Amino acid sequence: MSFLKAEWRKLIMINYEVHPELLKPYLPKGTMLDTYEEKYYISLIGFMFKNTKLLGVKIPFHVNFEEVNLRFYVKRVKNQKVKRGVVFIKEIVPKSAITFIANTLYNENYETLPMKHFWDKNEDHLEVIYKWKKHHKWNKIQVSANNELKIIPENSIIEFISEHYWGYSKETELKTTEYEVRHPRWKYYPVQDVNIEVDFSTTYGEKFKFLNESKPASIMLLEGSEITIENKLSL
Repeated sequence: MSFLKAEWRKLIMINYEVHPELLKPYLPKGTMLDTYEEKYYISLIGFMFKNTKLLGVKIPFHVNFEEVNLRFYVKRVKNQKVKRGVVFIKEIVPKSAITFIANTLYNENYETLPMKHFWDKNEDHLEVIYKWKKHHKWNKIQVSANNELKIIPENSIIEFISEHYWGYSKETELKTTEYEVRHPRWKYYPVQDVNIEVDFSTTYGEKFKFLNESKPASIMLLEGSEITIENKLSL
């Protein structure tokens, strides 16, 4: 049985090109940084968890909720097979039970904060907003897009950002947690406009303050799908 089953829907992905030295301290043992066209990326991502089940059970008041995370991209090579995955700097949710489970069982860095979301769509237009409150201040990411789903082109930046199917985190400096995330290939909405009101230093620490003034390399909105998170392995 999968550890978690849910839907991930309306994923905003705001991607910044960064220097690899920023990411290396967060690398779990046995992984290496992954690149697209020899560039390194970090992504601020907001989305909705819907119809969430832990070990097949819906937990009251923990079925539908927002998440915002900051992540980067890695790969692990074993027996000439490449596993492309992500490492999370921090994941924010409004549910303390989710934070406790993820931090305790999967060695992640979740934080519980007040959160909100807003979706508005008509025949032609789609607007998606995710908000979180840190130190009495609301942060916000917002995109407007054409309400027409498109197939992700092969070898594109959208494919690179969205097609990572493994999660990695540090148990210790010598041990790594690995887990698989399963979902079909996603589709995307063409983004027209974006509004980013985020204090990166307050949310993620001073070393990420430079993102306050950085221009995103790309901005994406993906529909998402049903997903499963499989049981972890310790490497």
